[in-house]
Amino acid sequence: MMTLAIIEDEPAVRREITYLVEQESDVELIGWADTVRTARKLITEKVPDVILMDIQLRDGTAFDLLAKLEPIPQHIIFITAYNHFAIKAIKFGALDYLLKPIDQSELNEALGRYRRKSENNPQWMQQLALTQQSMDQGTLPEHIVLNTLNNSRIVAVDDIVYCKGDGPYTFFFLNDGSQQLISKPLKYYEELLPAPHFLRTHQSYLVNKKYVSGVSRSEYIILKNNEEIPISTRRKNSILNLLFPNK
Repeated sequence: MMTLAIIEDEPAVRREITYLVEQESDVELIGWADTVRTARKLITEKVPDVILMDIQLRDGTAFDLLAKLEPIPQHIIFITAYNHFAIKAIKFGALDYLLKPIDQSELNEALGRYRRKSENNPQWMQQLALTQQSMDQGTLPEHIVLNTLNNSRIVAVDDIVYCKGDGPYTFFFLNDGSQQLISKPLKYYEELLPAPHFLRTHQSYLVNKKYVSGVSRSEYIILKNNEEIPISTRRKNSILNLLFPNK
């Protein structure tokens, strides 16, 4: 039986999540809290297997709470209302989250990922720190977490040469010559790696401007490693304006 705690300060949302959790046959709800102070006490005393945790609480944030815990628990599913800033930060850290209002299938899927986990994630603290940094600074972070089928890799954003989409997958091409295949579509990363740092030159390509050396016949971007990346006709003017703003 998996034990679970809810950290949520909105009573209506908490009641809704409680109902959903009670529908999970192998989950035991061991308590809830609505502040950083009471959540710290609950987690320390009960040590739940999984924590559903709202990012913003009345007396602080989820990160304020985690900073007070020793050890910091890993099996956390963050809960957030639609907050572009918070979701983007969580995506940079490749952490698990659910968007309010939560439905049963999404909760079941999220819990399923924890049912399948058997080992601790050695990069958990780095992922957490990267997420908090992104949320605090509100700028393009220096690193991003890429979750492959077998592991998580923390990559410097500057080391990404370009991304190539292939249906539900994205290939990351890095400046050390390596590739990473991620099971998320290119559109997912277009939001995280925005212009003017990254250029969506084509429906299948997202290019780091830092590695662009020129343009060929307005049809291809030439990279510093001499690779050619196509520019779609529809995007040609906007790409050229971003690359050559004074012409």
